[in-house]
Amino acid sequence: MTDFLRSSELVGLVQGLYIIAGVLFIAALAGLSKHETAKRGNLAGMVGMGIALVATVLLAMRQTELPDFRSLPVTLVLIAVPMVVGGAIGAWRARTVEMTGMPELIALLHSFVGLAAVLVGFNSFFTEGSHDRVHAIEVFVGVFIGAVTLTGSIVANLKLSAKMKSSPLTLPGRHLLNLAILVLSAALLVWFVSDSSMLTDDIEVGVIPLVLMTVLALLLGFHLVAAIGGGDMPVVVSMLNSYSGWAAAAAGFMLSNDLLIITGSLVGSSGAILSYIMCKAMNRSFISVIAGGFGSDGGSVGEDRDYGEHREIKPDETADLLANAKSVVITPGYGMAVAQAQYPVAELTAALRDKGVDVRFGIHPVAGRLPGHMNVLLAEARVPYDIVLEMDEVNDDFAETDVVLVIGANDTVNPAAIEEPGSPIAGMPVLEVWHARDVIVFKRSMATGYAGVQNPLFFKENTRMLFGDAKERVEDILRSLPR
Repeated sequence: MTDFLRSSELVGLVQGLYIIAGVLFIAALAGLSKHETAKRGNLAGMVGMGIALVATVLLAMRQTELPDFRSLPVTLVLIAVPMVVGGAIGAWRARTVEMTGMPELIALLHSFVGLAAVLVGFNSFFTEGSHDRVHAIEVFVGVFIGAVTLTGSIVANLKLSAKMKSSPLTLPGRHLLNLAILVLSAALLVWFVSDSSMLTDDIEVGVIPLVLMTVLALLLGFHLVAAIGGGDMPVVVSMLNSYSGWAAAAAGFMLSNDLLIITGSLVGSSGAILSYIMCKAMNRSFISVIAGGFGSDGGSVGEDRDYGEHREIKPDETADLLANAKSVVITPGYGMAVAQAQYPVAELTAALRDKGVDVRFGIHPVAGRLPGHMNVLLAEARVPYDIVLEMDEVNDDFAETDVVLVIGANDTVNPAAIEEPGSPIAGMPVLEVWHARDVIVFKRSMATGYAGVQNPLFFKENTRMLFGDAKERVEDILRSLPR
């Protein structure tokens, strides 16, 4: 065993395992791009991570300091204990978290990646110093990205879990403040890699600019996300996913770990691409996402207007409308997730299709508080994939649709985005459900959506409000549906 750990064959084996794991991670991303292959994609990612862990343990065993490997048992214990503890916590959270809690959980997980990058950076500095200019830059950049990701993700978690106000924090001159932090960080980088700190053996001299930059980066991460309103948080979560990937890649450079560089780059680039797609879907500037505080410049509430009176409908009346309809489109939102209404919605869909009604789902790119949130919920309830359509696929069909059921959605079906140029969500593409013959909106109350914008859809002549818990109301409709 000792001879094998010392041999060059082990290095080749580890590199081979890293290549296999990297290919599996790429296959995982490819699989997750479609409903039908998502399970295989997840499985590929899990197998790849298992292989990566085995290779990393082997590499750690080889790098055990004493040549006779007397410290090998200690090394294995130090690896095993955090893996067991972390695995147990992860399994527990995965089994207990509700789908409505997934966005904030993912944001919290992103913060762990940022924290890991910060810790790796400081550890790398204290063990290797900053005498190598390239390594010093790797440490500085890795800690900076990690610190921004850490506090930004924590703020996202607090906003999504309603532990912090979703309205944007608008400090005077906030963009100049962000720019000042970047300029100061650049100056600290010059100090950090300057000859005076590189040539000294006093570790305290080099750590001063590193600590100062870390504090600034933590403040920057907090301010970037705090300045973004709740309605734009799905894009923020996606962008933080990208940041966490780049933080992991930076940690890979610091540790000279090729697989960590590959994996971080995959996550970082895919997160950035997803963020770009979502920005396009919301008519937002991709550059503004990175800068923080995009969207409206402070206001998270729309114009205070009198749209008239809303009209209500009862479940039995809704059942009659659906039974007599030829085509129905269901547009779900976060309210469906909160009510856990996806299962009765799936039953209602099956019942209507048995009656010959053409039922489809229209999914907005940012429905819910996480990309793909509604798709996962509907797949969980076994709604057929082929009737779950994206916004662009269904928007032109609303004019020929008999009934639209808006279940827990608000901002994604708000005509103010098109009809009111002064609205905070102006220009955001939405599901144009108001063109249908009849629109039934499932809501608990007339309160505004997560973006804090009133929805004139609720007051249109062809719209009826069905108040109450979405799950209970759908079940009432099922019971009233003519057999």
